Amino acid sequence: MSAVPPPLGRDEAREAAARELSDPVYAADDPAWPGRVARWLVERLDDLLSAAASAAPGGYGGLLVLGALVVLAVVAVRLGLGRIGRSGPARPALLEPGERSADDHRRAADAHAARGEWVGAVRERVRGIVRGLEERDLLEPSPGRTADEAAAQAARVLPDRAADLRAAARLFDEVCYGDRPAGPDADARLREVDDAVRRSRPAAPAVGA
Repeated sequence: MSAVPPPLGRDEAREAAARELSDPVYAADDPAWPGRVARWLVERLDDLLSAAASAAPGGYGGLLVLGALVVLAVVAVRLGLGRIGRSGPARPALLEPGERSADDHRRAADAHAARGEWVGAVRERVRGIVRGLEERDLLEPSPGRTADEAAAQAARVLPDRAADLRAAARLFDEVCYGDRPAGPDADARLREVDDAVRRSRPAAPAVGA
């Protein structure tokens, strides 16, 4: 039968916990609060180790129990950070590679709307707005651009439509990635934005001018 390793002393336990909590996984998703959690746990561990060593019979019995609790706390924090890292859908590029025109996207949006497929209508309507801006040379084509990025860039060229463009991008994200219900009102609103953007003229020279 293998020998049971001797229990860790106060200093060794504190150092082991500090090494575990300094794992980069705790700062991968949010460099602010995971670091604060880790520091707080190490500080509390130091306090508890001091109390346990002085109060527990022989010092080590309480330290063993405390060590088990620390392991559980570390596992809980690691699992929690893993869920945070996996939460939230990714934001893929707004426009897919290809040669679809703004009118192609508008026709696709109309077809979705006719079938009551409002998520598809919202997606294609916003794509049509952005593709139309590219066709007018108000935006440079950018395959990896998101809806938010397109709205921010277009707002600098069409400042009178900045609020509409940002609202359209927000609606796109909430409906396509945030599970917000969509309906005919959302599609009608995006039609209005598309029409307004098409009538607007840039307040600054167009890209490449």
